[in-house]
Amino acid sequence: IDEIEALSSIYGDDWCVVDEDEKIYCIKINDSLDQPKWTLCLQVILPPGYPVVEPPIYQLNAPWLQGQDYVELANSLEEIYLQNLGESILYLWVEKIREVLIEKAQSSDPEPGIKKTSEEVDEDDGDYFLLEYQPIQEDPIKRLNCATSESQEVDEELPSVHHGNPITDRRSTFQAHLAPVVTPRQVKRVLEKLYKNKKIASATHNIYAYRIYCEDKQTFLQDCEDDGETAAGGRLLHLMQILNVHNVLIVVSRWYGGILLGPDRFKHINNCARNILLE
Repeated sequence: IDEIEALSSIYGDDWCVVDEDEKIYCIKINDSLDQPKWTLCLQVILPPGYPVVEPPIYQLNAPWLQGQDYVELANSLEEIYLQNLGESILYLWVEKIREVLIEKAQSSDPEPGIKKTSEEVDEDDGDYFLLEYQPIQEDPIKRLNCATSESQEVDEELPSVHHGNPITDRRSTFQAHLAPVVTPRQVKRVLEKLYKNKKIASATHNIYAYRIYCEDKQTFLQDCEDDGETAAGGRLLHLMQILNVHNVLIVVSRWYGGILLGPDRFKHINNCARNILLE
């Protein structure tokens, strides 16, 4: 509790409580306070045994963070944990990430490319917004091409898709879609099917997350997509982890109604997902 209060005081609006009961937190980290070029969102779940016997469960979210960059940063965080066993380490993690961002800003690395971003920004949570929405429907499916390339020749059954009850708040509407999946190729096929629906394809955001249990390796294959709603995919994946959901793809469509919802939009996204899982 002391650590959380300290971090909230230190980082102010950049520190966000996603779920107090489940101890899920998110912090936006920049290379500079004045004109940030490099930004990363660190999401953490503090398990019951933290910090004495369990490390935080974390996710690093940034459009540019891929491949070797991700591996190197994850290794640095793991090293900090091992060097400080039994101690609170979130502050050390945040400052290490900031150090990496500053190094990138000072090096010859080009600035990260601008992807489609959320239409919302508000003082409550500091996310980005884009007032004129331009649909980009291909990106989420393209992300799965690498994972599915090895099984292109396999004609797997297209899973059935279930649609949840919509939630409407201040002219924005949220609706979840769920499909049972056991391979990344099935995820890709379900997404393709959903995007053939004109209403779903016209949504301002189609956030998704999936978890597939690989029994032979006893590991989870999982991924998520914000589709412009910054950090929403990671929060959706965290919900699935908390509920121990596996072999499921959840897509939450949001049609923006022109009124900013602030952090309430994340509540509606997770509630839609939780409701369809219960159904």
